Amino acid sequence: MLKGAMHVHSVYSDGEFTLEELRRVYLSEGCSFVCITDHAEYFDTESVKAYARELSLHSDEHFCFVIGLEYACERGMHILGYGSSVLATTKDPQAVIRHIDAQGALAVIAHPKDEFFSWIEEFEAQPKGIETCNSKYDGQYAPRPGTFALLRGLRQRAPQMHAFYGQDLHWRNQFRGLYVTVECEAPDPAAILRSLAMGAYSARKDELHLPSSGVLPNELMEKFGAAHARSQRTRNFFKRSKAMLDRLGIRVPASVKAQLRRIF
Repeated sequence: MLKGAMHVHSVYSDGEFTLEELRRVYLSEGCSFVCITDHAEYFDTESVKAYARELSLHSDEHFCFVIGLEYACERGMHILGYGSSVLATTKDPQAVIRHIDAQGALAVIAHPKDEFFSWIEEFEAQPKGIETCNSKYDGQYAPRPGTFALLRGLRQRAPQMHAFYGQDLHWRNQFRGLYVTVECEAPDPAAILRSLAMGAYSARKDELHLPSSGVLPNELMEKFGAAHARSQRTRNFFKRSKAMLDRLGIRVPASVKAQLRRIF
């Protein structure tokens, strides 16, 4: 079994960590791998090759990076390509899913907005999974029950679809308490991707266990709903406060932003 993190960004796109720093940070937290998914729009053909080379240089028998890209699609939808290293020429989400599939990679719809749910349900091209918990987008306290319900409905047509769990790490002071454990013996990218494709993994946050099926008791879903609502009310208060300060021309100090990122 290997502990690792998924949906991580670096200075190759809009993250604050270099690859060397990410390796050091996650090794110190007992991780053996990181599935990195820098934003595809930051790359061209040559720089994505350099990205792949540097990921390989910072991988060894103790720790590996699993290459990936996050593709920006129409209407602001984002799709993760775990194992993907080829840029897309389209923003149509179903075409992007097919593009990721053609590479033998795993297409996962990232942090889907509530208003996307009915749209996703109409897709003919099905992803390998839905990111049912994203500790940046959803907040660290609880995911949205609706995202699990979306996956449950999709699995009726595609039982092989899985729940994915990502940190969406960008900032140094961001919450990093959501980890994934895969059924692998050694930190090898190909083996990790195979385990993810088979659903041979689970996630943990504190004492909470989150299975790859995304199937959780109704009682726990109700607790998620209440905790997420409380967290969102607080987050919205700070967002409104920041908007008001922006209108007044008052900048929020970087130190305050850093502390809020620890909380949310």
